[in-house]
Amino acid sequence: MKFRPLRTSPHAVTGTADAVVPPEEMRAIVFDAPGAADVLQARTVPVPSPVMSELLVRVVAAGTNPIDAKTRAGAGVHGGIDRHPSTLGFDFSGVVISAPHEAHPLPPGTEVFGMVPFPRSGGSYAEYVVVPSLSVARKPSSLSHVEAAGVPLAALTAWGLVVETAHAHEGQRVLIHAGSGGVGHFAVQLAAYFGAHVTATGSERNLPWLRELGAAVTIDYATTRFEDVVGEVDVVIDLVGNVHDDTGSRSLSVLRRGGLYIMVPSGSWPGYAEAAAEAGVRATSYKVVPDGGVLSTLARLLDSGAIQVYIDRVFDLAEASEAHVELERGHSRGKIVLRVGDA
Repeated sequence: MKFRPLRTSPHAVTGTADAVVPPEEMRAIVFDAPGAADVLQARTVPVPSPVMSELLVRVVAAGTNPIDAKTRAGAGVHGGIDRHPSTLGFDFSGVVISAPHEAHPLPPGTEVFGMVPFPRSGGSYAEYVVVPSLSVARKPSSLSHVEAAGVPLAALTAWGLVVETAHAHEGQRVLIHAGSGGVGHFAVQLAAYFGAHVTATGSERNLPWLRELGAAVTIDYATTRFEDVVGEVDVVIDLVGNVHDDTGSRSLSVLRRGGLYIMVPSGSWPGYAEAAAEAGVRATSYKVVPDGGVLSTLARLLDSGAIQVYIDRVFDLAEASEAHVELERGHSRGKIVLRVGDA
């Protein structure tokens, strides 16, 4: 039997663009020791070198997250940093400079977004990053790099909370605290997309926006005790914990027996598991998984308009300390992003 040869693109082996030789040095934001936002400094550092299945990506924009500020201050994942100076950041959107091999599905020139394995490697507050190829996906074509950089950690976290942990479905009643934040605004949209009845807490100015995102009920946390108006729910996604007004403890009282409480901010309520067991409900924490396959699904949802990313503020890379001051105010709508380079 004769086999017909496969028809391939002329770029299937050589890639869609010639590899670019990166410079030896790059701009990055580093810090020498934990501290306030002003410990972040712009410096020139060596460009990292990819190994094995890693990509080298030129960063166009980098997302910021609350865990960045916690880590800079000595909490968060600071314990995983093995040396200083260190560069923060998980999220990025940019352009592939080099791929592991010629037939790789993300050849040089491909626009991608994803998460770097910080603190095991340098973070995304830099002009170049190395990243495992399984932690990235093609950038949504409808988004700019600045918009795409605000997606990965927050949207992957929301997907893990809503889809993989809560198993959101038609008729399920879900309460989401801090619904207008980075993770929260994705969680509200995804829970509503999968048919759940969503109640979201937020500030007064964000309540109309939360309803636009899909929340059926919105509650101003500053004026209304949510337990007085919510009724019984199946799932609580807690993006606050007990760092403010015992939000976590109060959440247990609105869960049906056997319902699920999901604690997200690390260290915000150390005793949540014991308290949940005493209240007769299930409880779990959650940590984000940098899954490129899920990112591809999220990219399709973003391109279709089923979900959206909201960028509150954009700072230049050199203004990272100002971005952290804004992060720590805790009142941003959606995401704060650093502009790193040209598209």
